[in-house]
Amino acid sequence: MNSAIRPMIVTDIDPVVAVERVCFSVPWSKAAFEEEMSDNPLACYFVATVDEVVVGYAGMWLILDEAHITNVAVLPPYRGKGLGLKLLNALMDSAKERGGTCMTLEVREANTEALSLYSRLGFVPRGLRPKYYSDTGEDAVIMWLDDIKR
Repeated sequence: MNSAIRPMIVTDIDPVVAVERVCFSVPWSKAAFEEEMSDNPLACYFVATVDEVVVGYAGMWLILDEAHITNVAVLPPYRGKGLGLKLLNALMDSAKERGGTCMTLEVREANTEALSLYSRLGFVPRGLRPKYYSDTGEDAVIMWLDDIKR
């Protein structure tokens, strides 16, 4: 498997939307990604590729010194191969380079794989957003990484 992590570019939008549709029951639209890439100076996105095909992506907004992870997604056949970890490390490196000191995210309470990955990176649960996910009414766990030590 020849994998790489690189910054997302405009031509990645269609494959990222395809990943989004597979991974999320309420996916972001193509227009949302176009806006993130062209009109949001706070946004930063990376893609994971295998043999130059986009198989995952991750994004964040850097607001002052806080990095808020917006989405992390890897196609099911490529999960468990370290791509999610590499995407998160790319976000953490970028946040630190841009003056970020801490990170936050929301994750479904039942997403034990993601919770485990975030915990391994030092994120800790700090609260719940009740009924955060509109498709299921599921709560979101709010997690924080207080110090990006990269």
